[in-house]
Amino acid sequence: MRRAEVTRNTLETKIAVEVNLDGSGICSLSTGIPFLEHMLDQVGRHGLIDLSIKADGDLEIDAHHTVEDIGITLGQAILKAVGEKKGIQRYGNAYVPLDEALSRVVVDFSGRPGLNYNLIFDRPRVGDFDVDLFHEFFQGFVNHSLVTLHIDNLKGDNAHHQIETVFKAFGRALRMALAIDARMTNVLPSTKGSL
Repeated sequence: MRRAEVTRNTLETKIAVEVNLDGSGICSLSTGIPFLEHMLDQVGRHGLIDLSIKADGDLEIDAHHTVEDIGITLGQAILKAVGEKKGIQRYGNAYVPLDEALSRVVVDFSGRPGLNYNLIFDRPRVGDFDVDLFHEFFQGFVNHSLVTLHIDNLKGDNAHHQIETVFKAFGRALRMALAIDARMTNVLPSTKGSL
């Protein structure tokens, strides 16, 4: 079973993440940030990844530390759960629309962290959530899952719709990349022999 549990405790946050990469999209989320939980639920459901995320952060200051540290810890958990990467598809991509918004996400479990993030908003907040924090979430994820991740919001003028298309596409791209290819059982998807 491709499962992992990771905890991260700092002076700013306490984060516990459990993942099952071969799940059915069941999520248990307690972060103190409802809009982020809504987006993480999209990742689990569309990625068919069971997620349990508990976070206790210094939200009295702002959500920055909590959002970034959730990204870091989720990245660590997925890296741990995927293990040696033998047999995985490695690459995944998805386009997801929501009304006027359309986003594309492409991921490569390359072992090389890199984020290309093209998401521009007409407003700085959705409710009381600072939309700039999504970049921090994905940067933390990329740095600790060791993936290359391209995020492009191609269309959209409703910030909620833009973000939701990104998170749904992210979940679907993960699902594709992490799928096991029966023809490559115990084979690393790289001509280099390592990832």
